[in-house]
Amino acid sequence: QVQLLESGGGLVQAGGSLRLSCAASGTMFSIRTMGWYRQTPGKQRELVATITSGGSTNYADTMKGRFAISRDSAKNTVALQMNSRKPEDTAVYSCLAVDTQYQTYWGQGTQVTVSS
Repeated sequence: QVQLLESGGGLVQAGGSLRLSCAASGTMFSIRTMGWYRQTPGKQRELVATITSGGSTNYADTMKGRFAISRDSAKNTVALQMNSRKPEDTAVYSCLAVDTQYQTYWGQGTQVTVSS
């Protein structure tokens, strides 16, 4: 069974920085892609950023330049550095992993709140 464990959420002031981390554990095929999505009440879950095993990254347009995703494939971990936070960045951030069999795994999510 695969588990994704997120850490690093919390409260930050607007303009501040926060770093999220996620570690995958358990029996799984090699992980192809890892990333982060976020969701606010009443809205659909939206892409934040993803990174492949080869290091290719993909960011939502609103995150480009402010967020940076990184990955340690040997440890099956992914991190999200969030800078210049805005109140509208307040959401539950969830970690994602997709293995080479295209099986998708999700973390429980971690709350990030940005105060104005």
